Amino acid sequence: MAAKKPFKGVIKLDVRDSKPDWEPYIPTRAPAGSPNVLFVLYDDTGQAAWSPYGGRINMPTLQKLADNGLIYSQWHTTALCSPTRSTCLTGRNHHLNGMSCITEGSNGFPGANARIPEACASVAQILQEGGWSTFWLGKNHCVPETDLSQGASRQLWPLSQGFDRYYGFIGAETNNWYPDLTEDSHAIDQPYSPEEGYHLSKDLADKALQMIKDQKAGNPSKPWYMWFCPGANHAPHHCPQEYIDKYKGKFDDGYEAYREWVLPRMIAKGILPEGTPLTPINPLPADIANAADMVRPWNTLSPDEKKLFAGLMEVYAGFSEYTDAQVGRIIDYLEQSGQLENTVVIYCADNGASGEGGPDGSVNENKYFNNYPDDIAENMKLIDRLGSPDTYEHFPTGWAMATSTPYKMFKRYSEYAGGTCDPLVISWPKGIKACGEIRHQYHHCVDIVATILDICGLEMPKVYKGVEQIPLSGVSMRYTFDAKPDAPTQKKRQYYAMLGTRGIWENGWKAAALHAPFIGRGHFDKDEWELYHVDADRAETKNLAKEHPEKLQSLIKAWFEEAEKNNVLPLDDRTAMEQLTVERPTEEAPRERFVYYPGTSPIPESCAVNVRGRSYKILADVEITDPNCSGVIFAHGARFGGHALYIKDKKLYYVYNFLGIKPEQTFVSPELKPGKYTLGMEFAREKAGPNKESLGKTKLYVNDKVVAEGPMRAQVGKFTLSGDGLCIGYDSGDAVSSGYKSPGRFTGGTIKVVGVTVEGAQYLDLEKLAAAALAVD
Repeated sequence: MAAKKPFKGVIKLDVRDSKPDWEPYIPTRAPAGSPNVLFVLYDDTGQAAWSPYGGRINMPTLQKLADNGLIYSQWHTTALCSPTRSTCLTGRNHHLNGMSCITEGSNGFPGANARIPEACASVAQILQEGGWSTFWLGKNHCVPETDLSQGASRQLWPLSQGFDRYYGFIGAETNNWYPDLTEDSHAIDQPYSPEEGYHLSKDLADKALQMIKDQKAGNPSKPWYMWFCPGANHAPHHCPQEYIDKYKGKFDDGYEAYREWVLPRMIAKGILPEGTPLTPINPLPADIANAADMVRPWNTLSPDEKKLFAGLMEVYAGFSEYTDAQVGRIIDYLEQSGQLENTVVIYCADNGASGEGGPDGSVNENKYFNNYPDDIAENMKLIDRLGSPDTYEHFPTGWAMATSTPYKMFKRYSEYAGGTCDPLVISWPKGIKACGEIRHQYHHCVDIVATILDICGLEMPKVYKGVEQIPLSGVSMRYTFDAKPDAPTQKKRQYYAMLGTRGIWENGWKAAALHAPFIGRGHFDKDEWELYHVDADRAETKNLAKEHPEKLQSLIKAWFEEAEKNNVLPLDDRTAMEQLTVERPTEEAPRERFVYYPGTSPIPESCAVNVRGRSYKILADVEITDPNCSGVIFAHGARFGGHALYIKDKKLYYVYNFLGIKPEQTFVSPELKPGKYTLGMEFAREKAGPNKESLGKTKLYVNDKVVAEGPMRAQVGKFTLSGDGLCIGYDSGDAVSSGYKSPGRFTGGTIKVVGVTVEGAQYLDLEKLAAAALAVD
């Protein structure tokens, strides 16, 4: 951070005798001719997916940039969303950022707490103080989930991290038809509906164009930095039907045939060396592999399964190309306005393709996060609605494996390149003359910040805002702009560690520990290590551990050196449900009773009452003034998992939508007349089901009378990874129940208070709680 210039004016009693000096008070200006930076960061995409790398998904905008820039064949990531994004934000290794895992999997350790420390200033903070405007659009997966409520700390939100403007969603994912939107530092409703043409990718491009135009209108000479992070290609896979139709039948040959088709194309394009072989579709030994990540051979699938699996891939492809077209709108504007020539465009993905759809894929990926099996017959009912608002889908592991060709495994696996080796294109017409070429230097996402600062003529300060800074972990890639394709890399070492998987690269060699994520096996000291000479064996097919034991031991020692230096330990391979459902401390003291009022923004699941895996009660103090009173009293979640208490046709409904599986579990009262009521429900958990779901009995109450009751099953995992928070008097985003349409605002009466308890108190105790709350209101 540059020191302020001393005041050199003259101060007298009278201003007329004084001499002003503006220099100390003028904000820093970027040097004349400084470039803009557009950083496009996709999600969940392997190299073999996109056309510039030989893949079947057409990416015209990316191809245009590649033709006018450079394609990188050995650029790597951490293998997971939040950790990679944190490195792209700060330039430090992910554990130094506290991001060992996604923010939803944080834990109370130095490398895992999901709180980026002040010692890791962001690239936006440095650019902002250096004279750049700074914008962030789309996904932000770097805010602790306990900080997501409207009353929580904003210290780690974008505007506190050096960004002038923010528009997008905070969390792992969001429904692209009904997103959970934040503008700057407050929640907002989406501007229009899917029926009116809404899709998140389009909306983000609209906002990006508006931000650039607004900036140039007032400050035309000022450069800008924009981080553009669409929901693509993360689940849920959603896109307009016209883009899905472009790929009709193009994946009917199956994922193994795709691998055999794409590998020669990748070699012909120069991405991979001649002779690079395919790896096995299930490369891990049976005693190590996670069954949820296995690939089912295409020839063992039923005709319905082949049709469904191909259809899910068609949506993924359409989603990717549709989003590329939205990026293309930004590129076209920059070209038309004369800005593209001096704009550095970085276009890449944050980890390998995702296997979180499991061997069978899903029309509702929330089942994966609840350890609940998919049902092909159930999924086939939506075969003609794939990609639409009726689905929250994810393709099967076979396509994750295929689009990560030729590498082993996919997202979450950091020991192999399938999880970490990702597409990257850099274009800068003014600064890169070797257009259309490939660069084979080995690099990593932690090198992006060093590259941007180098291009912009800035440095990460040793002290920022009084805090001594951790040095950058990466190296600048700018030297590659003018280097020969196979010139030596200037990077020397990079460790990997993710969800119990781990590896290390050093000077062209790589050691990989055999382990799978989410298996809960532990015993990391018993892991077998493999050794690969990746300079000669890009696909990591020849284990040289026996031939070079001293090299392997040297690399294992190097991994532990990096682990010590970067706060990597302890390793964690517990199941997804175990990690996602850890109770994490919040600014509020733990409590079992919650009181909510109407008129508030959605309360994120991480900050709302947790009813999962336990008995609970909901009670609302409501006055009905209109015989036709209707609308939502309480709602949490969406059509793919959630529950709601609402009035319709003069009757009280409680609906629990268990993972979107039809029919909805519904409890209905007799007709209600105008008057004052205590309306509520009670779920008494009796036992766990075969998939650990809660089984028990639900009672629906009108005042102190049970008006409906029956068996019910409830989720133990989250309703959503992000978005669709708890609402009072309406339902944000996608409706929990098909019995009403969002927002389903409550009309014809007044909701005074809603209480929820997760303790063992009787129903009448909660009535007293509501009365007490009203007494102090």
